[in-house]
Amino acid sequence: MLIFNSRDKSYKSIRSAIATDEQCKFRIIVPRDCRCSCATLAITKDGENEETAYYGMFWAGMCGDYHEYWELHFSATTPGLYFYHFELDTPWGKSLIMNTGNGIGDFSAQGNEFQQTVYDKNFKTPDFLKGGIIYQIFPDRFYNSGAEKKNMPSTRILRRWGETPYWKEEQMNGIWNNDYFGGDLKGIEEKLPYIADLGVNCIYINPIFEAHSNHRYDTADYEKIDTLLGTEEDLKSLCKTAKEKYGISIILDGVFSHTGCDSKYFNLYNHYNTLGAYNSTESPYFSWYKFINWPDDYHAWWGIKLLPEVIEEDESYRNYICGKDGILRKWLRCGISGWRLDVADELPDIFLDDLRKAVKEENENAVIIGEVWEDATNKFAYGQRRKYLLGEELDSVMNYPFADAVLNFVRYGHGEYFFDSVMNIVENYPPQVLNVLMNHIGTHDTERAITRLAGPDNEGRGRDWQFANNELPSYDYLKGISMMKMASLIQFTLPGVPSIYYGDEIGMQGMKDPFNRACMQWDNQNEELLKWYKRLGQIRNGAKALIDGEFVPVFCENSAIAYERVCSDNSVLVAVNNNDEETKLFVGEKWNNAYPYFDFKCENDIITLPPHRYAMLSR
Repeated sequence: MLIFNSRDKSYKSIRSAIATDEQCKFRIIVPRDCRCSCATLAITKDGENEETAYYGMFWAGMCGDYHEYWELHFSATTPGLYFYHFELDTPWGKSLIMNTGNGIGDFSAQGNEFQQTVYDKNFKTPDFLKGGIIYQIFPDRFYNSGAEKKNMPSTRILRRWGETPYWKEEQMNGIWNNDYFGGDLKGIEEKLPYIADLGVNCIYINPIFEAHSNHRYDTADYEKIDTLLGTEEDLKSLCKTAKEKYGISIILDGVFSHTGCDSKYFNLYNHYNTLGAYNSTESPYFSWYKFINWPDDYHAWWGIKLLPEVIEEDESYRNYICGKDGILRKWLRCGISGWRLDVADELPDIFLDDLRKAVKEENENAVIIGEVWEDATNKFAYGQRRKYLLGEELDSVMNYPFADAVLNFVRYGHGEYFFDSVMNIVENYPPQVLNVLMNHIGTHDTERAITRLAGPDNEGRGRDWQFANNELPSYDYLKGISMMKMASLIQFTLPGVPSIYYGDEIGMQGMKDPFNRACMQWDNQNEELLKWYKRLGQIRNGAKALIDGEFVPVFCENSAIAYERVCSDNSVLVAVNNNDEETKLFVGEKWNNAYPYFDFKCENDIITLPPHRYAMLSR
């Protein structure tokens, strides 16, 4: 019998983060032969002098003949991270009950503290994402409408659709990321029927503002759409058509930790008729940048001199981005429904506080999604613990922990690791955040999902090697399609919102940048996988449990797992056998007469699955 399990409601009444003033019941089950005379919950609030508070637990009766219950109700009045363990007074001295892994509490002086996140009780996240599907688009590579490309800078090279992006230095002639394929906003609007057919209700578009690289993370002018992508009117038309005709919201990428050196703000090359920070210390933008020795010695993002860092604390910069008529509000007024924040963990609290205020004042249902690669509740950056998800800053984050859990399970098959990774996030995140997490398995920053699943490991490999191994052999590709179906089934049924990186639904391959950013293959689609994604979209849009249903692990044995999503009037069960042999998964009597979405049913409390197959049931 376990002493404590933070992931079991019989020990802890609320498994997730709790709201301020919300009561959470803690229970431990202590062996009688410990002769415990006093049990205490020891809690330390992060960042407050690290002083531990002790809360006495009360004896709550016997648990069988050899164990006893000790309980208490805990609540907190202020948001933050609270780390806790239990202490017992025994005839032999103090005994500590610490976190020994997987949420299990046991006698251990070397174990870790448990984490309890407490968020502001007034914290709300947007409803429009819940139960939905996100589609991510790298705009230059999605679809070229054929509209005339006007005022294109002479340094840009317009390529033929479908060619391999430049990856050799000599191809770029010293100017990196200068090859373009002409994808544009009108092209996205033309393809809205295709996107809607996937069940998508939100499109996330990588940067679209004027910049001098194909990825556009080197902003040159926050106030203008890049000329190759179209105009402000094109964006308004896209937002209006997407929302009114297809029920699809548009969110944009906000890059606010740095600008391009070739921008109207820095103006290194004098391409703009503005007085940039590089041009003069009297520039209205001078205070934005971190000069060490003006003008040539300055802090740059990851040391890349093309990307001078911005001082986000600077009042004039914050007003420019977050002010009453600032950049955030300008584009919200054009019809977008929120922002994804590039490198959100590099944005200080004062900036994020202003950003949230501006966005929510303009549209309280607009979403703010941060790029944070780790657990966002206990992320440490800028020399302090961050407060992204306590109710004052972000609504959601890109869920890299889930992505790693899904991809590693499908490729390597470690069921316990999968559940532990998922439950860490379920435990630590506020439930309203959990329901709008951006659950991707591939993005513009990672290799394509099918390549990561079925391809060779590219860690530490250069672009020459990646180019030579960019396409899978036919057998591995077919295996990869099967693995993608398994991975996407899990992705679409975990808490949060699945995010499809354009082309993953048709089996596009690709190593890391720039191979993962190839042109959408409109004439070369894997129809089996595309049909599968459309089916997942239909299932997701019809299953209430996938909106905000509780995540409940049911079965785990080697590489076979089963879990439920449960809400008041609907439950869904997902069972996956990633073993090399047939496996029987015990899931319980209640699933015997459940509706099967696919081939396999539950009989006599058991789902029998062949190797590398899956089942999904609803009741």
